[in-house]
Amino acid sequence: MMTSFDPARMFLKDLPVAFLGEVALRSAFAYVVVFLFLKFSGRRGIRQLSLFELVVILTLGSAAGDVSIYEDVPMLPVAMVFLTLLALYRVTTYAMARSKRLERWMDGKPVTVIEDGLYKLESLEGLNMSSSELFMELRQRGVEHLGQVRLAILEIDGDVSLYFFEPQDVRPGLSVLPPPHRRVVTEPPSPGLYCCVRCGAPAELHAMATARCPRCGNGTWTTALTCERVQ
Repeated sequence: MMTSFDPARMFLKDLPVAFLGEVALRSAFAYVVVFLFLKFSGRRGIRQLSLFELVVILTLGSAAGDVSIYEDVPMLPVAMVFLTLLALYRVTTYAMARSKRLERWMDGKPVTVIEDGLYKLESLEGLNMSSSELFMELRQRGVEHLGQVRLAILEIDGDVSLYFFEPQDVRPGLSVLPPPHRRVVTEPPSPGLYCCVRCGAPAELHAMATARCPRCGNGTWTTALTCERVQ
């Protein structure tokens, strides 16, 4: 009968203590296999991994994890997994270099998410990326509002490339600050310039009056910011 909270079962089950040394050896083997794959694949950083490359790494990581902790998993088949995945990677990258259509299908293509200080709504709606995630990326690059951004492109590796307006060309824009620093209203407390929180379009609004964004039809607003970007 199984006993709850049995230290022997929880920590070693029926394995000998000496197996911990074998786990260390297996883990070192798995580490070397994954390192060699990254070395021979020629990638410089995890942010540069394409979807295909990420699948390869996860597959190799699963095999490496199994060989690290399961005593009935031999190490030689994992080496074969490594060689097979490396061969598949080389063949696929060669085919992608020869066919632009295959390259676009495998890697995807860059997507414009901000243009002239406004959201590209059709782009954002087709991406698995929320506005809060995009706002975080912008804040980390020193952006306070969309009016500072001339162009933002979501690259195939998930990074965001930003191109800024010159200081004299900065226009009123939607704040990218988190909710505690950005008040959202449906009826502006005072007249002034506000930005639609859905698409970023600025508009002059009257006090205590509801209004719909002429660009996207949204009815929630926040005060437009006009400050220049601090570099």
